[in-house]
Amino acid sequence: MKEGKRKYVSELAKQLAQLREWLSSEAKPDDRQETAKSIYRVAHTLKGSAPMFGFVRVGAAAQKLVEVWEWTQSEENKGQASEAIGSYSHCVEKSAPILLELELELDIYGRELELDEQQERMHRSLMQPGGERLLVIDDDEVLRSYLVRRLRLDGYEVDEAADVATAEKLLREKSYQLVTLDLMMHPVSGYELFECLKEDPTLKWLPLIVLSGREDVNDKVRCFYLGADDYVTKPFQYEELAARIYSLLKRTKTFEQMAFRDPLTGVYNRRFFDHQIQVELQRIGRYPGPISLAFIDIDRFKSINDTYGHHVGDLVLQGLAHLLQDNLRSTDVLARFGGEEFVIVFPNTSGPDAKKTIEHILKLAQVEPVAQNEGQAYRITFSAGISEWVSGMDVQSWIEISDSAMYAAKEGGRNRVVLRMDGEAAANATQLAQTSVRKRVLIADDDKILRSILIAKLKHLPVDFQEAVDGEEAYQIMMEQPVHLCILDGVMPRLDGYALLKRLQEKDERPYGMKIMILSGRGREEDVSRGLQYGADGYMHKPFSMVELELRVKELLELP
Repeated sequence: MKEGKRKYVSELAKQLAQLREWLSSEAKPDDRQETAKSIYRVAHTLKGSAPMFGFVRVGAAAQKLVEVWEWTQSEENKGQASEAIGSYSHCVEKSAPILLELELELDIYGRELELDEQQERMHRSLMQPGGERLLVIDDDEVLRSYLVRRLRLDGYEVDEAADVATAEKLLREKSYQLVTLDLMMHPVSGYELFECLKEDPTLKWLPLIVLSGREDVNDKVRCFYLGADDYVTKPFQYEELAARIYSLLKRTKTFEQMAFRDPLTGVYNRRFFDHQIQVELQRIGRYPGPISLAFIDIDRFKSINDTYGHHVGDLVLQGLAHLLQDNLRSTDVLARFGGEEFVIVFPNTSGPDAKKTIEHILKLAQVEPVAQNEGQAYRITFSAGISEWVSGMDVQSWIEISDSAMYAAKEGGRNRVVLRMDGEAAANATQLAQTSVRKRVLIADDDKILRSILIAKLKHLPVDFQEAVDGEEAYQIMMEQPVHLCILDGVMPRLDGYALLKRLQEKDERPYGMKIMILSGRGREEDVSRGLQYGADGYMHKPFSMVELELRVKELLELP
């Protein structure tokens, strides 16, 4: 259609030029009847063809021109030269403003097509996906398959899930930049996924678009309050959804640039590093494996600033950041720690393997300049310290060990990589584990089997467990001894979980530092709201994922 419009506009310009020539020149009396018929034929053609391409105003103007020259088709006027001459002069006069209208419409439509082409070029350049991975969650196989195919054609990497359980598994295993979620699914609705998405620290900022077949304002309001970023009602045009996805991804990238990126080098900043290192350690807790940390400092950077100026120092920082980024995996986390220091987190990487990667990058820096300015090349070296995380080690200790290894590299002559391995790190971690106070978890639930399951699944954590069969017993335990976390059933005999929470709140008796998580067989919004109103720190409804429960327990207890 677009190509047809372009060709039509080009042809329209030729036809209007011909009409202008006929109407502006003095036709000989003998030729006027034939010229009039030609004008009529062109006007009649425009009247029929213009609307087919969406040029409605051209068709309307052509209709007026047809009416002016309609007399040429009358049998009684054929062959009567004198009447034709009189009618011709009158019609030329009446056609002049109509022709001007047609020419103005041609100009407008031509400009509109030109703007459309510019927007298409901008769309192709701006909306080119950058390898983002999306997750489509919908139990409608036809719609889900259609969305997946269209999004993949647009350049996205796309996974799909037909139910909440599959979606939760994928969200734990992979990283996504956006999720589309159908609300009305069976046997579990999309609402059940909100808690997993918005309360997991690794997923809470993940953009979420709700797709729903219900045009209900209460549904929309509820979804936005629960954390949805957009709401699209079925049926919808794919182009609109694609634009919303693009807009949300672009906005997220902009926010990320502002909040989590170092403005000079473009790599992550200290704020993002502090957040992401916790995320990576939580992931290691779920899926055990090695993880290493590198601390990098440019050698004699102060002399670069003093000798060549800070603008050259900035170019050197940018050049090293680019060199590092180009030689790391997409899963590695590079951040500017401050000044001339950079840190790198290497997930699923042992200390020796991380050392090999950094040594390779150091060799590249030794051979090629990292920056050039006004024809002068600037070469640098750096010193790096690396340590592998050991179970029981806190983040600050891990950073300090890598930092001390970097200083050892400096003291050893700079321009080298030092790996600080198990010896000191393991001893430090063991000491921390031995001297740390074990956390106490109280499980208050009248279901003996569930209490046993919870203890069995969580017993590998560095915590001690205590049990209560109802709210009154749980209350007595809280008042008599320190409890760091209470996992509290919402419905119990004598005193249920909500009543216990309310009592603690009204009497101001809640022990300092104690966290409370409600477990309930009811997932109603009012129950969630009531629990949070009374001071609960978390809420999960039965049946729940044991993996997610462990994650929530570790988060509330601030365990690594």
